[in-house]
Amino acid sequence: MQIQHSSVSSCRRQCLGYIAAIIVLVASSAVRAQDADKADVFKGFDSWADSVMSDWKVPGMAVAAIHDGEVVWAKGYGYRNVEEKLPVTAETLFAIGSNSKSFTVTLLGMLDDEGLIDWDKPVRDYLPGFQMHDPTATLHMTARDLVTHRSGLPRHDELWYGAGRSRRDLFERLRYLKPTKEFRSTFQYQNLMFMTAGYLAGQVADSTWETLVSDKIMKRLGMQRSNFSVDDMPDDADFSYPYSVASEDSDEVIRIPFRNIDAIGPAGSINSCVSEMMHYVQFHIDYGEFGGNRLLSEQNARQMQIPQMVTSISANPEQYEELGDGTYGLGLAVSTYRGHKYVGHGGGIDGFISAMSWLPHDRIGAVVLTNFSGGPNPVPNIVVRNVFDRLLGLDPINWNARTRERTDEALAKRDEAREKAAAQQKKRTKPSHSLADYEGEYEQSGYGKVTITRDGDTLRCAFGGYDLPLEHFHYDVFAVPTDAPREVGAFRRRRMQFFYNKQGDIDRVAIPMEPRLDDIVFKRVKTEEPEKDDDDE
Repeated sequence: MQIQHSSVSSCRRQCLGYIAAIIVLVASSAVRAQDADKADVFKGFDSWADSVMSDWKVPGMAVAAIHDGEVVWAKGYGYRNVEEKLPVTAETLFAIGSNSKSFTVTLLGMLDDEGLIDWDKPVRDYLPGFQMHDPTATLHMTARDLVTHRSGLPRHDELWYGAGRSRRDLFERLRYLKPTKEFRSTFQYQNLMFMTAGYLAGQVADSTWETLVSDKIMKRLGMQRSNFSVDDMPDDADFSYPYSVASEDSDEVIRIPFRNIDAIGPAGSINSCVSEMMHYVQFHIDYGEFGGNRLLSEQNARQMQIPQMVTSISANPEQYEELGDGTYGLGLAVSTYRGHKYVGHGGGIDGFISAMSWLPHDRIGAVVLTNFSGGPNPVPNIVVRNVFDRLLGLDPINWNARTRERTDEALAKRDEAREKAAAQQKKRTKPSHSLADYEGEYEQSGYGKVTITRDGDTLRCAFGGYDLPLEHFHYDVFAVPTDAPREVGAFRRRRMQFFYNKQGDIDRVAIPMEPRLDDIVFKRVKTEEPEKDDDDE
């Protein structure tokens, strides 16, 4: 029997239609199954997240999670603008703070791949003007040392915080900053060394850190809205304002001004959203690949995620058995979480706290961004751990309750220490000189100038971005009062001591700039006496 071609074509079309329908049904079933799995894994997460935010007074939060290459959760909670009740979304820009550090390391790894730097050659090979207070560190500091917190320097954050200095100026002042440990002996968290790492990258590539990170990392990862300065945040249609408490002893949450930290940018100035940060996390889970393209050599990608320095017990002060010993890779913390290898970092600047973490062997990652600082805000870490518990299929640990207990204990110890410090005051004493005698400019090679002025019956101290009220504590010691405005930051309760020379003139002031060092001594700037006119003689 002869079959017509038209009938054969019709049959083929019908069969293909059946096959296509089956494929669609199977695919739809798979999608529904995935959605059901996701709904099951994150069952109750929304209400739990809201309650944790409420416990710690966090106005807004964005959460995203990735598992085996798929974004399984990306959502906003609370408000990015409390005053206008604008909600947080997965696209809301937040400052990510020190999570910027790994971007700087990634960039250095790319420059190493290109042969522009070598991790283990001295920084002075590339920047002849590089100089530390410690001659050994000056000669032997490498790019690897810069990004592993083993320079010997304590934080010295007051050198840059709100000071308005340029990156180049900060680089030049490193030589005046005293270390507290031997070079390469101890892990001490340090922002200025990461600033130097970014400055190094810009110099060897004849560019800037911002341009290089944008071109080599962000654009290639599809991070189109991420930027490098809080000054650029309001230009975006979906960004968060920063929030804090009104004062140290207040529960009132208020909006605060953006804090520009562009000079220290390589250590912490990037702003991003959880949807774009997922690209970055996946890039590191895949050890330098993204979208089928290799952006960073696997060798350098893996170096970032293996221990380079032991940190300290402070990485796990409570010694929870679920958390491993603390080590640091290149711009990333490396440990374990409930027996699974953990890599990540935290970040914080005024009004923003964040966490970025992944379990590389499980191909699980999470990013949590929040818009609150000033009071305790452990929410990002609490949320990340809850996400990990869910995606690992483990019974969730009540990290919120654990953290509240430890935080309350820490606050009680803090209050006890403050009471002891206040008890040191010698009552019924007075300054050795009239307040006018303390006025003037004082200078120190590293930190620059401070200006002391009289303010009625007390004094004020201005330097960098600070304008500190001072009240008499005892003798020639003045202190920033306990009820000083929020803007005094860490200086609240700090005491400054004035000294006088053999002639009885006030000539020095010692200020506690760096808690791990003795007070920094600023010497009075001698004022030139006006030239006498002939008519005056």
